[in-house]
Amino acid sequence: MREFAVPPVVTIGDAASLTDPVWDNAEAAPDAVQFARRTSHGWVDVTCAQFRDDVVALARGLVAAGVEPGDRVALMSKTRYEWTLIDYAIWSVGGVTVPIYETSSAEQVAWILADSGATACFVETNTHALAVAGERDQLPALGEVWQIETGDLDALGERGASVEAAEIDRRRRAVGAGDVATIIYTSGTTGRPKGCVLTHRNIYSDIANAIPGLNNLFRPGASTLLFLPLAHSFARLIQVGVVTARARMGHTADVKNLVADLQAFRPTFVLSVPRVFEKVYNTAKQRAHGDGKGKIFDRAEAVAIAYSEGLDRPGGPSLAVKLQHALFDRLVYGKLRAALGGQCTDAISGGAPLGARLAHFFRGVGVTVYEGYGLTETSPAVAVNLRKAIRIGTVGRPLPGVTIRIADDGEILINGAVVFERYWNNDEATAEVLDSDGWFHSGDLGELDADGYLTITGRKKEIIVTAGGKNVAPALLEDRLRAHPLISQTLVVGDRQPFIAALVTIDEEAWPKWRASAGYPETDTVADRRDDEKLRAEVQKAVDEANKAVSHAEAIKVFRILPRDFTEATGELTPSLKVKRGVVHKTYADEISAIYGG
Repeated sequence: MREFAVPPVVTIGDAASLTDPVWDNAEAAPDAVQFARRTSHGWVDVTCAQFRDDVVALARGLVAAGVEPGDRVALMSKTRYEWTLIDYAIWSVGGVTVPIYETSSAEQVAWILADSGATACFVETNTHALAVAGERDQLPALGEVWQIETGDLDALGERGASVEAAEIDRRRRAVGAGDVATIIYTSGTTGRPKGCVLTHRNIYSDIANAIPGLNNLFRPGASTLLFLPLAHSFARLIQVGVVTARARMGHTADVKNLVADLQAFRPTFVLSVPRVFEKVYNTAKQRAHGDGKGKIFDRAEAVAIAYSEGLDRPGGPSLAVKLQHALFDRLVYGKLRAALGGQCTDAISGGAPLGARLAHFFRGVGVTVYEGYGLTETSPAVAVNLRKAIRIGTVGRPLPGVTIRIADDGEILINGAVVFERYWNNDEATAEVLDSDGWFHSGDLGELDADGYLTITGRKKEIIVTAGGKNVAPALLEDRLRAHPLISQTLVVGDRQPFIAALVTIDEEAWPKWRASAGYPETDTVADRRDDEKLRAEVQKAVDEANKAVSHAEAIKVFRILPRDFTEATGELTPSLKVKRGVVHKTYADEISAIYGG
């Protein structure tokens, strides 16, 4: 058993709440820009004082509507300014925000509203409103439903005119660190979502202890464009961090136009999941090869990685690498940074492993990606690489105030103020993961090195045991496969089978260019060509590369290309783009059976 603890640098007092920075900022720097709202005329700034006033106005409306301290108020919307505004207004009256992914099915919406006992609900669109309306007979506790797109927020603000602003101040001051701030329902790769109960102390402690080590990101004058769903705890923590540090934040949910939005907003840092970084890299590489500049890009890539690796050695990169790096900075790297707006020098990645090669590539290009680790139950961040403590290939050291222990079976155990209180209405599930000493049993497997850096090696429930008794962690193989420009998603299989195999999907954006280069008609789909020798040879290259990371017994022996990609709409992906292994196993049972001669 190995254990590593980092003492807290900030301790949250009993009277503290997540709304404190909103009022503090409005007093200390009323004219500082806190947010930028997207309008038809471009980005419009919102100052600290304006944001506080917007929060108070909406909070008065909530009081007028009968929302009481402790009431659960659901919020179903894409990432937008109003999401953040509603969140802070709910907290300001002592309420509990219950986020719902805007892509959730009617059945999921009904479950979260019913299980949480939500007394009110904000939705964004008519589709969302209809989803709630169709389940009203199952929701006796649910009162009013307000729709963002129909101007209900303005109407609610007007309704609150009869409520004294002093009442909001009284309500806000009555909220303490131990009070519940939010119930976040895990998107769940298996089973029904469970509601993670997080207090103001949980979240505040997490971000307050992270900011000192990431003060190059979280500081006045910094900015970020948030595009991940705010219903996800990872994005939510960044929201709180931006407000706490008085940085500037914009919101967008239009991922198709993300590059244009980044170039217009020009953030200094971004938050993302590995899949987005993979797409940025793969798109750039594919475009360079398509334009006849493949050799230049490949050389620039190798130099970027060598330069980054050199930063970790005494003396730094060699003179030769530095000279080549300076050349490629003008020819290649600057263009890649321009795709992120030209000012972005840092990024935070979580949700899944990024991979050392990709991390070195981006750092070599001039965008340092700080990989971290956490779970909804831990508010969520428990470890992250920091500006002065970074070790690529790991997820960093425990954040201040967090203790990480590796159990005898390799499971990661977590203790500290970030650990959640309980699952809502589910004592049995709580007892399964939270022991009597306050240790949270993550279900993830990992290793701690002598300096306290954590490496994630797999997930207990995902470990594959072959018929020969070999334990295989699929994540390593899957991550390396997805690094190939043509591959979108993959699932490694082989539990109780004689060998390891993989299901592979083709990236829909990369497919047209590859199809043209192979000389096939524009009408050909992946389904038409999935057994094609040229396509299989291309995927085999990725398999061969992935197999270099494992022993012969763990290597992928057979793969099958699936006719379509995994999507959230078809149920194979969670909203945070994690593969739902159980769903894929069920949907493609025949494909898996065929691999093993069933």
